Amino acid sequence: MPDDKPVINVDDYQVTEEEEIAAIDYELRQIDVELQKLNDRRKVLVKRKEKLRDDALLKKSISLSNRNWDRENFPWYAKLMEKLNNVFKIKNLRKLQLPTMNAIMSKEDVMLIMPTGGGKSLCYQLPAVISNGITVVVSPLVSLMEDQLHGLRKVNVKAMMLSSTASKEDVKEIMNSMTDAKSALRLIYITPEYMAKSKRFMAKLQKAYTMNRFDRIAIDEVHCCSQWGHDFRPDYKFLGVLKSMFPDVPILGLTATAPAKIIVDVQKMLDIEGCLVLRASFNRPNLYYEVRCKPALKEECMSMLEDLLKNRFSNKTGIIYTTTIKDAEELTTDLRSRGLRVGCYHAMLEASFRTKVHAKWLSGEYQAVIATIAFGLGIDKPDVRFVIHHCISKSMENFYQESGRAGRDGQKAECIVLYRLADVFKLSGMVFKDRVGLENLYRVIAFCLDQNTCRRSLIATHFEEVWTSSDCAKMCDNCRLPREKKEIDIGSCCRALYEIMTKAVQSDTRLTALKLIDSWFGKGAVSLRVPSVSIPKHSREVAENIVAHLLIEGYLQEDFHFTAYSTISYLKRGPKSGAALNKSHQIMFRVKGNLIQSTCDSLVEKYQESTDSRKQSQTASPSKPESNSKYKPREDADASSKRQKNGGKLSDSNSKSVEKKSGTKDKHNSSKNKHNSKDPEHSGSNKIGLDDKRSSCNTKKNNHTKHKSSNTENKHSVSEKTRSDNIQDVTVASERVSEKRKVYVIDSSDEEDCSKKQKTS
Repeated sequence: MPDDKPVINVDDYQVTEEEEIAAIDYELRQIDVELQKLNDRRKVLVKRKEKLRDDALLKKSISLSNRNWDRENFPWYAKLMEKLNNVFKIKNLRKLQLPTMNAIMSKEDVMLIMPTGGGKSLCYQLPAVISNGITVVVSPLVSLMEDQLHGLRKVNVKAMMLSSTASKEDVKEIMNSMTDAKSALRLIYITPEYMAKSKRFMAKLQKAYTMNRFDRIAIDEVHCCSQWGHDFRPDYKFLGVLKSMFPDVPILGLTATAPAKIIVDVQKMLDIEGCLVLRASFNRPNLYYEVRCKPALKEECMSMLEDLLKNRFSNKTGIIYTTTIKDAEELTTDLRSRGLRVGCYHAMLEASFRTKVHAKWLSGEYQAVIATIAFGLGIDKPDVRFVIHHCISKSMENFYQESGRAGRDGQKAECIVLYRLADVFKLSGMVFKDRVGLENLYRVIAFCLDQNTCRRSLIATHFEEVWTSSDCAKMCDNCRLPREKKEIDIGSCCRALYEIMTKAVQSDTRLTALKLIDSWFGKGAVSLRVPSVSIPKHSREVAENIVAHLLIEGYLQEDFHFTAYSTISYLKRGPKSGAALNKSHQIMFRVKGNLIQSTCDSLVEKYQESTDSRKQSQTASPSKPESNSKYKPREDADASSKRQKNGGKLSDSNSKSVEKKSGTKDKHNSSKNKHNSKDPEHSGSNKIGLDDKRSSCNTKKNNHTKHKSSNTENKHSVSEKTRSDNIQDVTVASERVSEKRKVYVIDSSDEEDCSKKQKTS
């Protein structure tokens, strides 16, 4: 019969509300993508404009820079060299030291940008020794000033310090010496806070100026003046009045880290625009840079540090930096309990105690100092052989300065960073109030995540320099052990995380990074799991790196909430979420080749071979059923608990079990006996291994034996299904084994040491 369905005219078709909403949603997503592209382009243009403007302002210094300040025919040159040899016991000056001294002695304002350990302090100490007046040195940290005072006293140079900890007798002596023409006092170290609050000191300084006893001002860590700097300090703003109060007194600004934008801002703030700018290269060729994955478990982290200090850095001196006072004290206690000679140093300790710790470290009684950033700026200890960051720094500038404490004698030294995603959110809660706090922190994360680019090249790019691979000479982990460069699209991962976030919003729940990753792996609260989101095949460490990459690229965003005692960082969709929701949008993420996947593939291949051989032997002589357990696609409660205690990793016994089951039948039986034992070590997470699957396989085979009347086709389908399930199980197990691999593999020897340490534990 002919089709009686009515033909609908296109003009008569009515669009439903659902279809119109879907069309609008699609168009809105397209608009979001275009807006994101325009916004990205705008940021590039604004950054370029600021760079050109800063460069134009810096060109004002060209007339001064064109003068040859490195000449030896200045009238004070002979006296400088005499005091250099006789007082400081130094034979030759380093690069840029003589030009800086000549310019400052010529009453010119100077900005000196020189790497840590380059000899900035000598640029004002030596001129002070050959002058009759006083040199005021503004420094942000008491430890820095104490260290320099200790060094000056050794060479019989009179120097004193003014800070909140100074005694009344010292304050009185300094005030009297400032206006005493016969006084031997040459350098006065002072904190910016003390200078801003002490009217008595400023009055004495004005009197010394009228008596021509005020020779120069040296401002150490001058980047603290800039609101764009990584360590902006409000009290440094007061220094802006010095030029108007003492116009004839030259200002020497010193820093180890200052891009063009910060230099221009500092010049404006100090009212020395157009001053002479001298910049040395940031490259420290004797420093070896390395990034390691920080173990999730505290005990494993302590074992790593113990191994480094007792073996790799045995009989060597160094510094271990951490973030908080609590961390510094706990780390000191834990390492001392392991027989290590370490001391604790932070700003809340009494001055006398800090001085003792400092002295013991300088003398070698302490192998290392566990410290916050309050320690180490300007230290006069050239033989520091290692600097370990137990937690990442707040900015690349901080990292460069702190790591620069090592190797000041020019000999090889090592700078190791322990990176973990959890530390990121500990720091972000501290810095997000700063104008560029999060931006600076995210640059450090990008530095740690990059496992291919030369570390020196990353540092050079940040400080607006250009270095080649020859400048590194395999003195970083990425150049020493180059890896295959491979980029993957993680757009699907991003959208999966968005689904989890959507469900959390529906249940009025905020997600921390830990909860988000737990839900992604099918763990944690059941209410936060999304059935449509499959469990990742990669390790948890890779998942953490993916989340970190999405965060610094703007696909995720931190949402800060305050409690009575802390600031909590939650994650939500970022400004680029509109683009990410478009399935055609790619988010490229660089990984270490096929390391993880190849490990899983090889295990699956081996297990396929062993399964084929067992099938043949079982056909000839079928074995008895072992259990009625069925395969569980997810871990049971005991296994999940054991994996959480192991930082999301299988125990060594599990990995051995997988390897044995992928071998011969005898090895398989041996593994089975271990599984059946009552040892609690094998009663938890091993249940999710291959024994359960093999039991299930044998149960199915036994059922097949009982039903001999089944036809050949059914036998074949059961056999193929069993083999498929077994392969699926070993894939899951091999993925868990791959979690034992560290994301940051530094050296084959280090990896062997790590595996030995895990077996021992």
